[in-house]
Order: sequence, then C-alpha cells, then structure tokens
Amino acid sequence: MTDSKRRKSTLVAEKRYATKGGSTASSKSKPAAKKPASKRRAKPPRRSGGNFITRFFGWLFGLIWGLIWRTGMIVLLLVGLAVALIYSTLPEVTALLDGRARGSVTLMDRDGKVFAWRGDQFGGVITTDTVSPHLKNAVVATEDKRFYYHFGISPRGVASAVRINLREGRGPLSGHGGSTITQQTAKLLCLGVPYDPEVWKSEAEYESDCRQGSLWRKIKEAVYAMAMEAKYSKEEILDIYLNRAFLGAGARGFEAASQRYFGKSAAQVNPSEAAMLAGLLVAPTRYAPTNSLKRSQERAQVVLGLMEEQGYLTAEQARTARANPARLSEAAAAQAGGYFADWVMSELPDYFGGNTTEDVIIKTTLDQRIQTSAEEAMRFIFQEKVRDGSKAQAAIVVMSADGAVRAMVGGRDTRVTGAFNRATQAARQTGSSFKPFVYATALEMGHSPLDTVVDEPYCINIPGSGQWCPKNYTNKYYGRVTLAHALKDSLNVPAVKVAEAMGLDNVRRVASDFGIESDLAAGPALALGASESSLLEMTGAYAGILNGGSSVEPYGLTELRLQGENEVLMATGTGIGERVINAEAAGQLIWMMEKVISEGSGRRAALPGWQAAGKTGTTQAARDAWFIGFTADYVAGVWMGYDDNTPLSGVTGGGLPAEIWHETMIRVHEGLSPKPLPMQAPRQPSVIAKPKPAQPLGGLGQAVDKLLKDLFGN
Repeated sequence: MTDSKRRKSTLVAEKRYATKGGSTASSKSKPAAKKPASKRRAKPPRRSGGNFITRFFGWLFGLIWGLIWRTGMIVLLLVGLAVALIYSTLPEVTALLDGRARGSVTLMDRDGKVFAWRGDQFGGVITTDTVSPHLKNAVVATEDKRFYYHFGISPRGVASAVRINLREGRGPLSGHGGSTITQQTAKLLCLGVPYDPEVWKSEAEYESDCRQGSLWRKIKEAVYAMAMEAKYSKEEILDIYLNRAFLGAGARGFEAASQRYFGKSAAQVNPSEAAMLAGLLVAPTRYAPTNSLKRSQERAQVVLGLMEEQGYLTAEQARTARANPARLSEAAAAQAGGYFADWVMSELPDYFGGNTTEDVIIKTTLDQRIQTSAEEAMRFIFQEKVRDGSKAQAAIVVMSADGAVRAMVGGRDTRVTGAFNRATQAARQTGSSFKPFVYATALEMGHSPLDTVVDEPYCINIPGSGQWCPKNYTNKYYGRVTLAHALKDSLNVPAVKVAEAMGLDNVRRVASDFGIESDLAAGPALALGASESSLLEMTGAYAGILNGGSSVEPYGLTELRLQGENEVLMATGTGIGERVINAEAAGQLIWMMEKVISEGSGRRAALPGWQAAGKTGTTQAARDAWFIGFTADYVAGVWMGYDDNTPLSGVTGGGLPAEIWHETMIRVHEGLSPKPLPMQAPRQPSVIAKPKPAQPLGGLGQAVDKLLKDLFGN
C-alpha cells in the first residue's frame, strides 16, 4: 500500500480548533455526520403562585401534625404520671368497702322484729363470690355491659352518651354520662378524698361535691378510674361498687338494700329481685320500692330485658321473672312507726342517734299490731267522716299504764319519715281534758266524787284583767251538782270553783307531777285548760291515773347495744315515777271518768263489752279537740285540729276525736278478754264550797263574759 493511498487521520488539535473560514487541514476529507439532537419532553412553565400555596399548606400540615403528636405524647406522659401517682396512693381493697361517714340505727319492736332504719345502713361486706350471680349480672348488664373489656373508660360509651344527649336536646355532657362502673366507683370514692366534718358543713354537701359533673371533674374521674384498673382486678372494683353504692332508704351497698327491701341476704335474691336492686342505681330515691313499688317493678322489667338481651338470662328465666315481680318484705311494706322511730331517735344522745359513727341496734316498746290499728283508725275516720279537701290534722298515741308507748301517729299521712310530729312537737291548749287534774287535787285532799258544788253564774276579779265570768259550753246552769256530774258533763263553772277552793298552786303541782311539763297558766283559767301541752304529755299524765296515781315518763327505748355486741349500753325498765295522788283518790277519779264515757260527753268513745274511762276537751273557738281515755290495758290519746289554728267546723272533743279513739281501741283490743277498770266507788258526799251570790253583770263585766265565752269552750 502506497503513502498516497493511505488515509490521513485528523489530528486532535484539528478537531478542537477550526481554521479560518471554518476549514481545517482535513477539510478536503468527507464531512462527519451530524449527531441527531436528543428528543427531550418539554416541561410546562411553572406558576410561581401555585407553587407557594402548595408549599404553605404542606408546611402548615407538617406543623399541625408535629404539634399533635408532640402534644399527644406530652398528654400521654402526664396522664401516665397522674395514673402512677394515684396508683401509689390507693389502699387495699378491704379499706374501701365500707366508706360511710356515719353509722346506722336499726329499730326493733317489742317482739324483736325490725320495723325501721335510720342513718346509713350497711349490711356487711359482700363480694362477687358471695352475692347471687343474678345480682352481679344485673349490675353489669344495666350499668356497663363492656365492663370486663375496657381499661376504666369507654370511648364508645362516652360517644353514645353524647349522641343521646344531643338527640334529646341537652348539652353533650348533660344527662347520660357514659360512665363505666369503674368511673362510678371512683365517684363513690370521691376520688380518694375522705369526708372531713371540719371542711364540709354537712355530709350531704360533701356528697354533692363528689357528684358534680363538670368537664374537669370527668377528666379526673377518668384518670382515677385508670389507676384503679391498674391497681385492682375487675372483681375487686366490682366488690367496691357493690358495697358502696347508695340504693335509697338509707341503704349503702346491696346487702343493706336487700335486707331493707326484701328481708334477705344479697346472696339469696332471685332474678326479679336482683333486677329491682340493679334498677335503683339510676335514681335510688325515685325508684326505691318503699316510695313506689309499681315504679320500681316497671324499672326492673327494663333490667330483665337487658339481662336477657346480653345472655345472662334465658328466655324462659326472663319470662318467669317478669311474671313474678319482686315484692317488699312485710316489714318494708308496712312502713309502720315512722313517727315513733323519729321520736325515739330524737330522745337519743347524738353519739348514738343521728350522728352515730357506730352501727346501733335499739329494741323499742312499739307494738306493730297496735301501730297498724291506730293508722287504720285514722284513715277510716278521715275517709268516712271528714269532708274531702279538709286540711284538718290529727294525732294518736297509745301506751301502757307504765308509759311504754305502743303506737304513735303524728299526722294524717301515716307513712312518712322526718315529718312534723303532732303527737310530740305540737303544743296546743288542752281545754277540758285538763279537768281530771283539778278533781284529782280535790280527791287527794280528801273530797269525794259525790261531794257537791253549785253550778251558777260566777265571776272572779282578776288583778290587772278585771272581772272574769266563766260560762258552761251550753250557756246553762245546773244548780247543785256532784263533782262526778260536773266532770261527766264537763261543766266549766264547777271546775273553776273547785280549783279556786283547792288552791291553784296545788292544782298546778298535781298536773306537773303527773308529767305535764309545759308552762301552766297562773290564773283561774288554768282549770279550763288554758295551758298548752303535747298529746304525748297528756296521754302520759292519764296513764298515771290508770296506774294508781304515780307519775309516768313516756318511753320508747328498752335496750340499746352496738351491732355484733351483747353488752347493753342503755336500758329502760319502766316509766313509772313517784306517787302523785293516793291509790284511793286515783280509783275514785277513774270511777268519775268512766261516767264520762258511759253517761256523759264521751259516749261516742264507748267500747261495747269493755269498761272505759276518759275525758273530752274542746278549746277556745274549737281550735283544738281532744279525747283521752283508757281501758284496763291501754291508754290512748287523740288530738284534732288545724296546723294554722283555724277553728274546726262543728267538731268537739266528744265528736270526731272520740270516734277516732273508739276506732283505735276497738282494733287494739281485738282478741283480748275484757278486764274491769281499777276504779273505786265514792264515799258519802259533803259540801265543798258554798255558793256565792250572783253578781250583776253589765258594762265591762258583760264584755269580759262575752270574751271568755269565745275563749273557753267545753
């Protein structure tokens, strides 16, 4: 191959630099092929505004997300620390089962049967292992069906409650709270804050604060609930709840409620009874069967439905329970002796009564059969003899001759607790029911029921008041009459004359010694019952006449001891005190008072086949009407009137009060054999006081006479 034929290669420099004119040394050679241009996809022009908005929202989202998870982590950390702190303060479960700030008082009748409860009742510690399975299931089904699956709070439950509240037109936190059983237990524990009497005015104020439903309070409850879930097992939490829940009528815990309403242990309740108890949790006072058995049974039907729905009862079990609703025990259904129980409690020292920190057992003098008799008699007369709409009231006391109170009714509404007791708290003028103490003074001073006194116009000059001229209820005078006749027909003039002749101080002393402790009038109107007294006092004073002339202190307590102990801390053997009049005088006075019922103003009180003695009483303008009397077995007193002192219409002591007394004593003596009264026939008569000449009336004397006619009735 020759050099001319050899292809000449292009130098690197020639490739790098071109000659002028664009030619190179190898310009004569064939030009190199052009490299094809790369095909790149054209990009749309960027919009500066859209790019900014995207970057801004991306930044904002990142900021918010960062704040959320950081805040969440901080909240979780704080909640965890709070739970840990509360966890460290929680005591053992056994210390939380009985959280009452005060004790209870259980009252038993004369036969040892429970008839009333006061204070906070606690029947003893129970657990989920010892109660009836039906009761445990009813509580869970009603209050927290997811109890065994949550960690103390239930977001689903809260969301459901908020939805229901909003649907019903309330605020999201008003009404249904969605609280779990654990949260409710935290509330019962008041978040671990114990009751301190130096901080709170009352236990009610403390409990009201514990139940407040603010958002902050709900948050604290949730934290406390989670700490409890960490500390205790589910069964232990349920144990606390079962022992501390308030279930109406003073019952704290399901054992106390079961005993209170059904007279049996919580271990023995059947499905219908368990459903009724669990149904109380939503509103204990409203659904308490002692307030409305029908309403409580209707609520129990709802609970039975929940138990069936959640598989705790078969269809057959639920059907049987619905067909046999729970009923109250005999004692709970009777609700007898509410006024009596309140009176006994008022007579106790505070450390054994309303402010007791111990559980106290009291045996009393109450006879439930007699109590029921008095209540039935009250209802019968007001239904049959008193016009509809009348606001008139009445009270009844029945006692033995030694002062042991067997029954007490303090008003027309017989099934009450804490109500005004007209038998013990109302001080009313006694009217002619005071007259037996005038004649008791005369008999004690040696006079006879057959001694005579002249019933005639009679006036007395009272220093500072002028002339006073008592009149009889009939506005008639009957001349010379025996003391027995004067008492039988309740004549006013003879009573005033005898009181003056015996000495008003002596009459006051006899009445006071018999137990009438109220301030007794200083003037001659004392003889006509111008003084005020309570029905209990007056009935006790009449008991002193029946027992032969010795004073009586009415009493209701026989024994007091602490629950679980046999030592008797207080006891009353009898209410009989010192002798006031001799036995002969008492026997003759009973003879005189028997004539009141058999022949005189108290005929409506007569008991066929029984000897009975008593006295009517009607006060000024018929504002008060009384009948008090006795048989050989029992003394009973009846008062009737208006609370506002409105005069009674057409009622005297010998009318409706005597009929109430009759209806009461007929029932009280049912099944008893008649016994004779311990009365004594009188001695031969003599003249007590010579008649004073009648004094002409006119001017001031006539005005005073008219005034006293209005003031003093029969």
